[in-house]
Amino acid sequence: MHLIVAITGSSGTVYGVRLLEICHQLGIEVDLIVSKAAKIIVKLELEKSVEELQELATRSYSCEDLAAPSASGSYRTDGMVIAPCSMKTLGAIASGVTADLISRAADVTLKQNRPLVLVPRETPFNLIHLENMAKLRRAGAIILPASPAFYHKPEKISDLVDFIVGRILDVLGVEHQLYQRWRGYKG
Repeated sequence: MHLIVAITGSSGTVYGVRLLEICHQLGIEVDLIVSKAAKIIVKLELEKSVEELQELATRSYSCEDLAAPSASGSYRTDGMVIAPCSMKTLGAIASGVTADLISRAADVTLKQNRPLVLVPRETPFNLIHLENMAKLRRAGAIILPASPAFYHKPEKISDLVDFIVGRILDVLGVEHQLYQRWRGYKG
């Protein structure tokens, strides 16, 4: 499997970083794109450098590099994940504005009918956010808000993060053991 993983400047960069870790463990090829704002947030929230993230990826590209392979539909991937996905990035994609590599790669992913998974972490959503998400869903994107479940009885924050990363992998058809699946209720 070959994915594009983008991390944007929204709180919740732990989701993108954990996805990178799991992809690395599973041997999934990853092209990484980190926005300028995300570089700051990753350092603030996780005390990690972009170089540490790049070590988990197969390749890494600057957000400004519109000549990168992922800017073209002829570059074959199995999909793209933006985790977390800022409302700025979500709005740009919904509007067809491809001013940076993240929005361009997302646009290419949609036009090539490949899975595009967007993980918004904003709360609450305003009407513009919701309309942009609806527009992207109609265009084929998968909107996967960072809303973890609790039926698996999480004990640590990492359990909540793994649930979301597991759901991302689920929609991409990747086998994993990151969380306990629902087995029904026997009251």
